[in-house]
Amino acid sequence: MSFDIDVVRRLGGRVVGVRLEAPPGITVLTGPSGVGKTSTLNMVAGLLRPDSGHVRLYGESLFDAHLGIDVPPHHRRLGYVFQDGRLFPHLRVRANLLYGFRSDPACSPVLTFDEIIGFLDLKPLLDRWPRSLSGGEARRVAIGRALLSGARALLMDEPLASLDRARQEEILRIVEKLRDDKLLPILYVTHDMREAERLANHVVEVGRRDDVP
Repeated sequence: MSFDIDVVRRLGGRVVGVRLEAPPGITVLTGPSGVGKTSTLNMVAGLLRPDSGHVRLYGESLFDAHLGIDVPPHHRRLGYVFQDGRLFPHLRVRANLLYGFRSDPACSPVLTFDEIIGFLDLKPLLDRWPRSLSGGEARRVAIGRALLSGARALLMDEPLASLDRARQEEILRIVEKLRDDKLLPILYVTHDMREAERLANHVVEVGRRDDVP
């Protein structure tokens, strides 16, 4: 088991959260817009504090409300690929990739810098500015940056959003290679069931937590 998650957060007049135990591979979080899929990823990442529950990765507690554990986001070693990429516009691609790189051997990425460049075909992009990249190129850079952070697992929020069919296929193949070749646990948000059926080892529908008073 990779992820063990049981989190709840009250947002305005609604309650969002999820309970899951994820097997190896890709766990897809699906459901209609507004049910809390991105909020769930943010709670796992440490960007949004749950009201209750826990987040564990490989048995290690990253958050536990009862025990008072709340590991800071930059120490959780989770790579986050946001829906909009979120590259730094004032940094060229190479600097964006290296932004979160850690020299600590205990936090070394699953691939070296050169291996990630080859894996994602980023060499032609290294000296370019983010504004000059296509949507698919920017998404590949975002995935590379997440991997270089020393991530033990990836969080991916609608990584195919706003991409044309060819670029979607390009990113899908990369995600499949991460799943099959690198064996990285991935929490993957989508509302597209065809996407979920292609990628998922496990599908969880995010919705209202009826077990919360």
